[in-house]
Amino acid sequence: MAPAPAHANPPPFPRAGGRLATWRALGVVLWLLAGARAGAAPAPDTLAQRLLACTACHGQEGRASNVGYLPRIAGKPAGYLYNQLVNFRDGRRANAAMVALLDPLSDAYLREIAGHFAAQDLPYPPPPPSPATPAQLARGQLLVERGDAAHGLPACSACHGAAMTGALPAFPGLLGLPRDYLLGQFGAWKTGLRQAAAPDCMARVVQRLSDDDIGALAAWLAAQPVPAGARPAAALPQPLPQDCGSGTR
Repeated sequence: MAPAPAHANPPPFPRAGGRLATWRALGVVLWLLAGARAGAAPAPDTLAQRLLACTACHGQEGRASNVGYLPRIAGKPAGYLYNQLVNFRDGRRANAAMVALLDPLSDAYLREIAGHFAAQDLPYPPPPPSPATPAQLARGQLLVERGDAAHGLPACSACHGAAMTGALPAFPGLLGLPRDYLLGQFGAWKTGLRQAAAPDCMARVVQRLSDDDIGALAAWLAAQPVPAGARPAAALPQPLPQDCGSGTR
């Protein structure tokens, strides 16, 4: 999701070591390759142009696909997107490519990126056929809508909104995401590869989920159509079932 800066003039050649130097060197190479095309005009230095580095993976305008492993970022709350960019940059989320790309970027620039993708209002494709059994889908729906008090599990909708399309300022919607991506993120929370600002509410919840419940949740969420005109709720559900550091700012 990090931007690849575009320049009318080549960026200065890096003199220092480390990832920042690598980033700048890559910028020089890309600029030279672009200029080598016969009659090629310089690329416009716009935010959309810079964010081609993001959409190369996350899909045109950040819309991605509802299959595979890469998540949609278009339309997610700006607070959520900003928190995730910071988490990658600061090492709370483990992805070497994202960390390397975001490492040189300031908080202000990360907010600008988050705001850009949060503003994208794009349709969602219909969900793919689900391989889950009716019993798995029923269990997933139960956990989303009601939770499981006996196991200390709040309903997902208690934080992510009754429609599961997110809540401002920073709870993401969970519909329209690929099943494989959802499974991967549950696994990352479970093993500690994904973390958030304290108090880390998702880490606490996921530790209480069985592998079967994780599979049921991912299957049910990925099988749901996204309502037309879906938006994050304007405010957090109240009261929240537990303190959550990153979801409330």
